[in-house]
This record gives sequence, structure tokens and C-alpha cells, in this order.
Amino acid sequence: MSYILRKAIKNDLPKLIDLCKQHAAYEQADYHEGGKQSLLEKAIFSKPQICHCLVIEYQNTLVGYATYLQQFSTWDGAYYIYMDCLFVEEEHRSKGLGNLLIERIKADGKSLGCSHIQWQTPTFNTRAMKFYDRIGGTSKSKERYFLPI
Repeated sequence: MSYILRKAIKNDLPKLIDLCKQHAAYEQADYHEGGKQSLLEKAIFSKPQICHCLVIEYQNTLVGYATYLQQFSTWDGAYYIYMDCLFVEEEHRSKGLGNLLIERIKADGKSLGCSHIQWQTPTFNTRAMKFYDRIGGTSKSKERYFLPI
């Protein structure tokens, strides 16, 4: 099988939104599509770029994606990559695509002068946690809170 890893382009947005919807369902989270195309276009394709987006393409269709951004850690006094999302459709999992995305994010982070990657996953997502453990990730137990503004 021939997979292509590349940066997202504007024409990818409708399928990227579909992948986001699938990702939210997989993580048992609410998802609202209203205005997503405009919001994602602004974040991914703005200058300066707010959010980086990689996609995995198979037979001219997107089957996975990862989004990430550069952040600063006061504790470390250094920049790091925050990986917001990593998702691959079920039928394309266990083919090394998650690792391919992670390796590209690591390379991009290195070029940006970042010290590490941070991310989170729901505690019930044991398959993802096994993958993250296998690639050398370590877990820190914290609860994530949300506060409306």
C-alpha cells in the first residue's frame, strides 16, 4: 500500500473536518461542525501559522491527520510541540502511520528548536497508550479542565 504523508492544503479541509468528526466520536466527545472550515483554514493557513497540520493520503483520500503547535514551558524555560490531535481511520491503523506522523512532528519540532512533544489521550484509549509507550512516550497524571470565556 502506498501512503503519502504531507502538509495539509486548503482543498483538504472538508475531509479534515470529517476526520475530526470521526476522531471526536472515537474519543466519545461532542463535536460541532458549525464554522469549522473557516476556523481551521484561518489557523492552519494563516501567516504566521498558528497550527500545523499533517495528513496521510491513501488512494487520493485522507485517512489520517495530526495537528500540532509550538508552545512555551515556563517550568522548562524552553519551547515544545503540543500535539493537539493524531488520528488514523480504523482500517488504516497498525500500518506504521502513527509512527510516521510522530517522526515528522519530531523533525518539525527539532527544526523549531523545541525540546519535546506533549499530548494527551483519554484514559480509556488503551490502544493509543500502548502505541505511545512503545515509541518512548511517558505519562504524567493530570486532569484537564475547561473554563468557558
